Amino acid sequence: MEGFLYQATIYLAAAVIAVPIAARLGLGSVLGYLAAGILIGPVLGLVGHETHDLQHFAEFGVVMMLFLIGLELEPRALWDMRHRLIGLGGLQVGVTTLAVMAGFMALGYVWQIALAAGMTLALSSTAIVLQTLSEKGLIRTAGGRSAFSVLLTQDIAVIPMLAVLPLLALPSLGLVANPDGSLTRSSLEEDAHHTLSLVEGLPGWGVTLVTLGAVAAVILTGVYLTAPVFRFIHSARLREMYTALALVIVVGIAFLMNLVGLSPALGTFLAGVVLANSEFRHELESDIEPFKGLLLGLFFITVGAGIDFGVLLQAPGTILGMAATLILIKGVILFVIGRAFGLRRRRLMLFTLSLAQAGEFGFVLLSFSSQQQVIPPVLAERLLLVIALSMLITPLLFLLYEWLSKKMGDPATEAQEADEIDEDGPVIIAGIGRFGQIVNRLAQSSGVRTVVLDNDMRTIEVMRRFGFKGYFGDPTRPDILRAAGLEKARVLVAAMDSPAAVTQLVHYARKSRPDLHIIARAHDRRHVYELYQAGADDIVRETFDASLRAGRYVLENAGFSDYEAARLEQAFYHHDREAIRELAELWDPEVPADQNADYVTRAKELEKDLEAALHAVLSDDDEAA
Repeated sequence: MEGFLYQATIYLAAAVIAVPIAARLGLGSVLGYLAAGILIGPVLGLVGHETHDLQHFAEFGVVMMLFLIGLELEPRALWDMRHRLIGLGGLQVGVTTLAVMAGFMALGYVWQIALAAGMTLALSSTAIVLQTLSEKGLIRTAGGRSAFSVLLTQDIAVIPMLAVLPLLALPSLGLVANPDGSLTRSSLEEDAHHTLSLVEGLPGWGVTLVTLGAVAAVILTGVYLTAPVFRFIHSARLREMYTALALVIVVGIAFLMNLVGLSPALGTFLAGVVLANSEFRHELESDIEPFKGLLLGLFFITVGAGIDFGVLLQAPGTILGMAATLILIKGVILFVIGRAFGLRRRRLMLFTLSLAQAGEFGFVLLSFSSQQQVIPPVLAERLLLVIALSMLITPLLFLLYEWLSKKMGDPATEAQEADEIDEDGPVIIAGIGRFGQIVNRLAQSSGVRTVVLDNDMRTIEVMRRFGFKGYFGDPTRPDILRAAGLEKARVLVAAMDSPAAVTQLVHYARKSRPDLHIIARAHDRRHVYELYQAGADDIVRETFDASLRAGRYVLENAGFSDYEAARLEQAFYHHDREAIRELAELWDPEVPADQNADYVTRAKELEKDLEAALHAVLSDDDEAA
């Protein structure tokens, strides 16, 4: 027990010290975790052999991360990504595997070893790349989405790779020489033991059926069983039960995937996609997020602590050269493929530099290759170091991307591309801030379908967390409006924060659709006149109704009855509405209002009419009484 507490204290203290320093220096949390691992492992020797075992446990953070990513992706969105998955991802895995294989064959290795090394090093680090893209706000850029597509393809590719590796086994690797010159099986093979498996010993068709059955079970459970179980848990009224259920879902699916020989990360990602439309999605996200962050941090620490500097110092030039060559080869391949798929400038740089390393699944394939006697132990040790070093270099590649972006004259973070709009409705709401969200809630709660557009990604993400669907994009762009269904919509609500953007949108919409009913948010009286001339049907000053209600409260507390105050409020509202229309006809944007004689004269007349109208209301009430 004391040993466990000591190790836990070391790992947590290292993270608490190193990560904030790295974050303050602008290096990102991943490099901080890696540096913490190097410090407590190879440098100070505070942790030892348990690091390797702990790494297998910490890899569960990657599983949880992919589950959360799946929750953010609807099945339709995943289907829309199929071209990137097959094209970008498939080409990257295939071409990189062949290129690395050719390199190892040139060094004199047989093709089986070369192919196994190529498959192992073709994979990139899902954990480091996605974590860094999220921290730097790059995950939704064109380069970030392309990188995610490749990472997802790589996770899927692990399945056939695990199936192929046993076929590459070299029996001679399992033999060792005895002192008398005889050959016997290595202890590695003797110590091999059977693990729990549902497919071991089955023919090929049986393995396929069981695997498909496991995937179907995950999908059916997510569709039909999750909701009743959540409602059952809800009846207990215990917050910790939600967390327990979320962990059961993730751990159970990962265990099932292991039983049938699939990647646990892929299985939980599939479950996340299935549950993306679930009413319990946000509950699952909030329950899993803390575990994901802690385990991912632990994983990065173990990668740093697991670097064997003894093996590195035996052949530093060879190992560092292999790591640099790997990054160069993958970088060139990614650059060519990304360019072929239309990525340019900083998008292409982000795509290239973010995926140029080896990844955590490489550790899994390398361990499996050693067990299956595909890769000799000496090479396996060196490849482990190559993978770890390339992952350690990845945060520096992101810093290189930021530097290159500045040199190109581009900002370090790329402007996010608009979402693909996959639905339409009778009402388009442009702008979902404090004004537009109330309009949207009222419409949707009344059963009216809306299409919400906003050019603030944070606002859209907050809206999605509360279960409302919205699309990121500039509502003033004609292509975005057409995609949102402007040609078929009955109502357009222009509710953006920028008065100029609202006016621009009303102008364009009225030109495109003379029959469209346009409701516009006005910043002030001058803006009302602009919108009136632009063609808005209903114009709502953002503070007018609230101010009118406050005025009513003033009257109620100044001696008027509630009924009188309400009547005066209504009279003021109708008079002001008509007055605004009249003054809009006289308003000239080229002449200041106080210098427009006709405007000033009519404004004075209307103000006297207002006083007369309010007195008439009170007189009518007195006569009625």
